[in-house]
Amino acid sequence: MQNYTKYKPGYYPVGPEYTDWVMKDHIEKAPTWCSVDLRDGNQALIVPMSLEQKLTFFQFLCQIGFKEIEIGFPAASDTEYEFTRALIDQNLIPEDVTIQVLTQAREHIIKKTFDALKGARRAVVHLYNSTSFAQRQQVFRKSREEIIGIARTGAVMLKELAKEYEDQGTDFIFEYSPESFTGTEMDFARDICNEVIDIWEPTPDHKCIINLPATVEMSLPHVFANQIRYMDKNLHRRDSVIISLHPHNDRGTGVADAELGILAGGERIEGTLFGNGERTGNVDIVTLAMNMFTHGVDPQLDFSDMPKVREVYETCTNMSVEPRHPYSGDLVFAAFSGSHQDAIAKGMKFREETDPSRWTCPYLALDPHDVGREYDGDVIRINSQSGKGGVSYIIERDHGFNIPKAMRPELGLMMTNISDHNHKELNSDEVFARFSEEYVNDFSPIDITEAKFDYFTDTKTEDKENVGVDIRVVIGGNEIYNLTAKGNGRLDAVANALNKSPYTFSYKFVTYSEHAISPDSNSKAAAYVCIENQTGKRFWGVGTHDDIILASVNALVSALNRMNAHDHFID
Repeated sequence: MQNYTKYKPGYYPVGPEYTDWVMKDHIEKAPTWCSVDLRDGNQALIVPMSLEQKLTFFQFLCQIGFKEIEIGFPAASDTEYEFTRALIDQNLIPEDVTIQVLTQAREHIIKKTFDALKGARRAVVHLYNSTSFAQRQQVFRKSREEIIGIARTGAVMLKELAKEYEDQGTDFIFEYSPESFTGTEMDFARDICNEVIDIWEPTPDHKCIINLPATVEMSLPHVFANQIRYMDKNLHRRDSVIISLHPHNDRGTGVADAELGILAGGERIEGTLFGNGERTGNVDIVTLAMNMFTHGVDPQLDFSDMPKVREVYETCTNMSVEPRHPYSGDLVFAAFSGSHQDAIAKGMKFREETDPSRWTCPYLALDPHDVGREYDGDVIRINSQSGKGGVSYIIERDHGFNIPKAMRPELGLMMTNISDHNHKELNSDEVFARFSEEYVNDFSPIDITEAKFDYFTDTKTEDKENVGVDIRVVIGGNEIYNLTAKGNGRLDAVANALNKSPYTFSYKFVTYSEHAISPDSNSKAAAYVCIENQTGKRFWGVGTHDDIILASVNALVSALNRMNAHDHFID
């Protein structure tokens, strides 16, 4: 790109004396949250929310724990005004929730804003005017003093109107934003905010809010945090002022701005669910809150039913949450990579065996259950990039088969080849269907339909043959043989019996294992047999049956039939 030279930093950094916050390594408590979904988020929608949608969204924001909600710009449109009145007149505002409204520093707008708030129990009146060098130079063409005059006039009007409305019983809280703070010289931002503070005369018992917005995100996050620290150290009546942050996301680092800004002195965050807002959006409160949650800090917001949060958001805004959105997207818990799946499967098992109260699972910052998601279909997903661990984990988790470690590479390769060939993800049912079709109870062309075992002790030989078997075997669907033999174990006896048929079964046992498919007393059993032909190629078979002994016979038969498909010793 050739035009990069026309871009120069438009922000104003501060000195090293304002970097002391960098030694903090985590956020210790949640800030005060203020949702601006219904104002900042709403004005960014192609089709703004209807009155009904806004009411639904407001009530849901209250349910998940927001105590401060910016409901709109009452003087901007009839819908905004009517929404404010509906909340007040219908008594829809919980006692512990404070509504917030926005107003420019203009007399008729401020008066209509106060009129819209008649009867409210408690309300934040949010006053703003733009302060950046670019806005002063290009838009307003006013000097610093003239811009301060706008803020001063608005601040005086808020204070005077609040006194007029005192008999209405409303507790008014004042908020001021030097809009485009990030493009404002820091000494000017300090001066204009202090001018407003001095007019309002807040007290520790009745504070005002100074909101410092990254109206346009311009700098690296640590530069923004240093600016916040500068304001933190230079505002008048600091014990009577709440520093609020309102980061946007133009550089894609709105969350980082907010987190570092909190470390540097920010006490309050204005943002939206999933970062909805103008241009690239506001800071995402869901991500911010869940980041705190995964550090062991109570975020004071309830996102334990994340699918419901998404549903309400998407229904009311007609926006969508993209699949990789942190904590909430469809794929945020999905692992397709084989090495990731193996680590997750082992991590889950380790947690169950050691300390289920702690979450330390590799590759998963969050237990999906904590946000209303399930492991089934969310965590380990099978495609052409998956490996042996993931496939085996899904078959065990959903169907109870504990695949032997030595069998897993072959099974994993088979599934990834299927996914690659079909260019699709395989769901749990598809994985199990292909596993069953390939390995489980394969009775063609060899089928042992009956097997009766007799156990005895042979005292004549040192190598005791202590198992006898009578089998009925059907080969090719029409050849039936009743065979008897002995062996030093069940499967050895069955093998010796099969070799009395007209066919030669040349193989050796490699390994055998078995288990109940579920803990129930009436559970089916699963058995796994691996055999090796004369060239050293190995074949796995899996058998199931109500009787563990017959399950092992079925596993051997399945392995033999898979070997026959390769060696063709039976046509």
